[in-house]
Amino acid sequence: MDMNTIEAVVPTTDPAQWREGDAWLAGGTVLFSYGSTVLKRLLDLGQANWPAITVTDAGIELAATCTVAELYALPLSAEAAGREWPGLALIRPCCDSFVASFKIWNMSTVGGNICTGLPAGPMTSLCAGLDGVATILSPDGSSRKVPVADVVVGDMQTVLAPGELLRSIHLPAEALSARVAFRRLSLSNLGRSGVLLIGRLDPVFGLVITVTASTKRPVQLRFPAGQVPDAGTLADAVEHSIPWRVYHDDIHGLPAWRRDMTFKLAEEIRAELMDESMTVSGDFWPPHATSAQPSTQPETSGTHKEAPHGN
Repeated sequence: MDMNTIEAVVPTTDPAQWREGDAWLAGGTVLFSYGSTVLKRLLDLGQANWPAITVTDAGIELAATCTVAELYALPLSAEAAGREWPGLALIRPCCDSFVASFKIWNMSTVGGNICTGLPAGPMTSLCAGLDGVATILSPDGSSRKVPVADVVVGDMQTVLAPGELLRSIHLPAEALSARVAFRRLSLSNLGRSGVLLIGRLDPVFGLVITVTASTKRPVQLRFPAGQVPDAGTLADAVEHSIPWRVYHDDIHGLPAWRRDMTFKLAEEIRAELMDESMTVSGDFWPPHATSAQPSTQPETSGTHKEAPHGN
C-alpha cells in the first residue's frame, strides 16, 4: 500500500533518532498492508545486520529482524543439531500458523509480529509459550527486559512506549528442554488462528500452559512440579484465570466458541503431556497430518512448499 505522507526513510537502529510521526520498519508486511495517513518517516532496520539466530547452551537468541523463513529452518540446522531441546518442535507449527505465502515468510519478522500485538500473532504464541524474554531499547539510551507473555496487553496493544525498539528475544534452554504440546484451531480451512495453546511439562519446573489467539493477550497457567492438575483442576484454573472480557471477539471467532475451545485444547494438552488417552484437534501437530502446511509434510530436499496466502 502506498503511504503518501512519508517524507523520508532513515536507515537506523538507534531509538534516539525517533521522533513523533516515525514508525520502525522491519519486514513491513503489516505496516504496508494497513497503510497510514499520519506517518512522516520510516526508521528502516533493513541494514541492521543483526545475527538472525544465535544458539548457545543458554538457549536461543532471536533478533527482532529474524524472518519467519529463517526461524523455520532452525530445527534442521547445524546449530540445532544434537540439542536435546524438545521445544524446537514448536517452531514449525507456529510458523505454519501464519498461513502465509513464501513471500511473506521471507519478509515478515519475529519482532514485527510480536510488536503488532495481534491476538493471533504466532510469534507471540511461540515466544510466550517458551518463556521468551524480550530486550527493549528506549530513546533515552536505556534498555529493559520484559517477558514476551507480558509484551502484548490487548488487541494490537503492547507495553512498548513511543520510540521503543524490540531488539531481540531470548528463549531459555530450560524451557526448550521441556516436553511440549501444541494445539491450534481456526473456523476456516487455513484461516487465522482462533485458538492457539502451547503446553510444556518439566520435572523441575512443572506444567505451563500458554493460551493465545482465543484471548486478547497471552495468559499463562503454571502448576509446580508435583502439582500437575487432573482434568477438573485444570478446568477450574482456566475458568478462574481467564475472565470473559479477556476472550477475543472478531470475525475469526465469537468469545463463547473461543472459550469452549480453550477448555478443550487445554485438556488435550494436559492429557498428551501426562501420557493419558487423548485426541489431537486442529492442524499442524503430529499425528494429525491433514494440513497443507509445510511442517506436516514429509521432508524433501530441504525446501518447503508454498502454502496458501492468508493471515
